[in-house]
Amino acid sequence: MEIKEIAKAVGLNENTIRYYSDHGLVPNVKRDKNNHRIFSKESINWLVGDKRMREAGMSIDELKRYVTLCLEGSITIPERRQIIKKLNQNAHNQLLEAQKRVKYLSKKEHLYEESMKNGNNDILNPKRW
Repeated sequence: MEIKEIAKAVGLNENTIRYYSDHGLVPNVKRDKNNHRIFSKESINWLVGDKRMREAGMSIDELKRYVTLCLEGSITIPERRQIIKKLNQNAHNQLLEAQKRVKYLSKKEHLYEESMKNGNNDILNPKRW
């Protein structure tokens, strides 16, 4: 598959895929005689994993460390578990904060609806407090 097809399949842009493969985040990418990247099923798995870790808030440096640990094998499972545990806790905290924002905005939206029903009394405008 060409990089354009890989990008579409995994939901990353081509430049990100190039960056990941050039910086060791996709450790098994081979090149053909024309120096084009050859992506195997394993390469695609690495890309999907990299994408998910980045979405979870992992920095590039942390991701490089994680990939290195994966390549070192099962002896690193406890350390990788700790990394995932920390990401999971951060994601959970972000979810709680997002839920608070949604609750606040839903309440505010409801108050605006009520204001419109009651003759557009603009009590929610900070200028009028």
